[in-house]
Amino acid sequence: MSRPICPKCHYPLKACLCESIESMQVSTELIVLQDPSEVGHAKNSVRLLELVIEDTQVYVGECPDDFTQLRQHLEQSVKPVYLVYPSEQSEDVESVSFDEDVILLFLDGTWRKAYKLLQLNPWLQGLPALHLDIESASNYKIRKASRIDSLSTLEAAAMMVKAIEPHQEVSPLLNALNAMVNQRISSMPDSVRKRYE
Repeated sequence: MSRPICPKCHYPLKACLCESIESMQVSTELIVLQDPSEVGHAKNSVRLLELVIEDTQVYVGECPDDFTQLRQHLEQSVKPVYLVYPSEQSEDVESVSFDEDVILLFLDGTWRKAYKLLQLNPWLQGLPALHLDIESASNYKIRKASRIDSLSTLEAAAMMVKAIEPHQEVSPLLNALNAMVNQRISSMPDSVRKRYE
């Protein structure tokens, strides 16, 4: 028998995060390209991102055909489009001046899956790319990461929005993530919980 699910936040009732969700609006358009394996993942942060910033758009897929609708949307938009992905060609978001609202594309998945998304979609490689200068460790302790500069998609979105919109308060995003992390850790057996403290 499946666990009862909260109809609002779609997390299990025992792990409901509704009390920790504070909605916010941003000028930056956030679009997530999500690897299919992330959709049902209980620890995925994109679900939280959508709850806090309701205008967040999520496209699930792997190959170019999966993103036809997204590509049409981008072609019709007059806003500059940036891919959030660190590379030798990417620019530090802090070094770029933004005079108008922009669209940010995030690749949601493990580093390996994000790289695969990029390789399967050459159209993404033609976009100007941005990266973050990571100073503090991620608070997303409940999933293993292969790189020291790993951030959850929600954390990356929060930091990007703050860099592009300096006066925008992003604490609702980080508070929601902290609530999920703390809830997950508190539900672990003591022997497992010690690994995350």
